[in-house]
Amino acid sequence: MAKIIGGIGASHSPTIAFAKDTNKGSDAAWKPIFDDFSVLQNWVHDQKVNVLFLIFNDHITSFFFDHYSPFTLGVDDSYQTADEGGGARDYPPASGHVALSRHIAQSMMNAEFDLATFQKKPLDHGFFSPFSMIAPEKDGAAWKGTVVPLQVGVLQFPAPTAKRCYQFGKALRKAIQSFPDENMRVAIVATGGLSHQVHGERCGFNDEAWDNEFLDALEANPDALTKLTHAEYATKGGFEGAEVIMWLIMRGALSDKVKPVHRSTYLPSMTNIATVIYEDTESVEPVVEDTQLTHQLDGLEKLQGTYPFTLERSHKAYRLNLFLRNLSDPLHRERFLSEKEELMTECQLTKEEKDMVRELKWIEMIQYGAIFFGLEKLSAVMGKSNPEIYASMRGETMAQFQASRKVSMQYSVGKK
Repeated sequence: MAKIIGGIGASHSPTIAFAKDTNKGSDAAWKPIFDDFSVLQNWVHDQKVNVLFLIFNDHITSFFFDHYSPFTLGVDDSYQTADEGGGARDYPPASGHVALSRHIAQSMMNAEFDLATFQKKPLDHGFFSPFSMIAPEKDGAAWKGTVVPLQVGVLQFPAPTAKRCYQFGKALRKAIQSFPDENMRVAIVATGGLSHQVHGERCGFNDEAWDNEFLDALEANPDALTKLTHAEYATKGGFEGAEVIMWLIMRGALSDKVKPVHRSTYLPSMTNIATVIYEDTESVEPVVEDTQLTHQLDGLEKLQGTYPFTLERSHKAYRLNLFLRNLSDPLHRERFLSEKEELMTECQLTKEEKDMVRELKWIEMIQYGAIFFGLEKLSAVMGKSNPEIYASMRGETMAQFQASRKVSMQYSVGKK
């Protein structure tokens, strides 16, 4: 089974990324940031950590308020840096551990945490500011490990409570420790904080005494922190500083008693930049493989002609499903009708995917990984009805299919 080595807490201020990208490591004002993060970097290297589960919040870069979830798990194989207004950072993508992320997603759902998932989204400074300083770069070589990112929706209320974050961590521990890989060494990384406020007349607020009180409780009495409300966190640590509730996910994922290895804070300007390391003490019962992990889907394999839309299928056919979904956009639809081949090439469809779309191979697209609701958009664009798709998938003529229905009817999702 996978092993949780310990937890890291680190601020994710854009200050950190700026300092790294502009080589400020030797400047007196910036040196403490580099010194503190080097401790984290060396620890990850020395402990042979090969997976970072990194908890962060996005800053309306890739996650906006048209669809804003409390907990959103990355399930991709690669994560790029996002453009936050001045161009994306020149930093290599982080490699994702897709098998672990899928395992965690299913395990957390089984534990009744209703996760959202994401892929093909670039990540902003909430992720890459700390990651680019933590991931070891020894002798000019980049860290070879992988990541699983978790985006927490702390910007818009209602938001997850401190208690819910701590409970999430407890379930996350079980999920990771039941992953069947004895060579996997995981560090749980929580980002954000400490005290700061960046909006309104109160911007510039800090309270270093509260920050130390928070860190004391996080180590020795995290349960006390679960009792604080969002308003109390904002009062004590600044409105944006209330994002430190994400650190309770990390703490919940560790053993009840932890070994503190490192702790530092540095307040140069707007944010009290903090770094901590806690090592897991394994003071829990041994974890075994979760034999009930897939029980919600067990038996579906016996349903002939049925193709559950799993994360595996979603990842494989993402490009095709996105192409079909975008047919609901008038400009995409117009280009599809007028210059289909050029559009499919531009959207990087493979030869196989192009052929299925071009020839309207309905059942082949389903078997490949397309979801039906993309097919019905394509059929509407092409002037086809839903029953024509159904008949084709069943290998029947329209007359045969309609004869199997109580009422023979034609319809589609098209306007007419």
